[in-house]
Amino acid sequence: MKSLTVAVLALALAGCAADHTASNNASSAQSGSCKVVTEGEIAALFDRWNQSLQTGDPHKVVANYAQRSILLATVSSKPRLTVADKEDYFHHFLQDSPSGKIDLRFVEVGCNSAVDAGLYTFTFARTGVVVKARYTYTYRWDGTQWLITSHHSSAMPDKE
Repeated sequence: MKSLTVAVLALALAGCAADHTASNNASSAQSGSCKVVTEGEIAALFDRWNQSLQTGDPHKVVANYAQRSILLATVSSKPRLTVADKEDYFHHFLQDSPSGKIDLRFVEVGCNSAVDAGLYTFTFARTGVVVKARYTYTYRWDGTQWLITSHHSSAMPDKE
């Protein structure tokens, strides 16, 4: 009797889970909640970010980031979680007039999220320094625009 009760409960719960999943999928499809985006549009978000660097204004750079986001920058060991932390980082980073160029890119698009990862090179106009680095940007659609939710950058190692 106990085994039969457990089996009936298990089937009932499985049925509820299936109904819940189906209704969630149906409501997502009906509401059109996934932003349709191409890999090219995600790639262009780096250009938007890079152009904001050219303004020299940390506030304009940080406007590319979601309120809840993390910056793990190339030339800082401190994780930047707040707007003030990110603006502080970019205030110093922008002093050498950086400009980035993508060398290799891999883009993965999901429902209201995307990843752009690869290799880039930064040239600093004021000093002439060139830095090759690895990068990963994750993005989320906020209903109006794509914003960076995480940005990781690290200098390329000297060896393969």
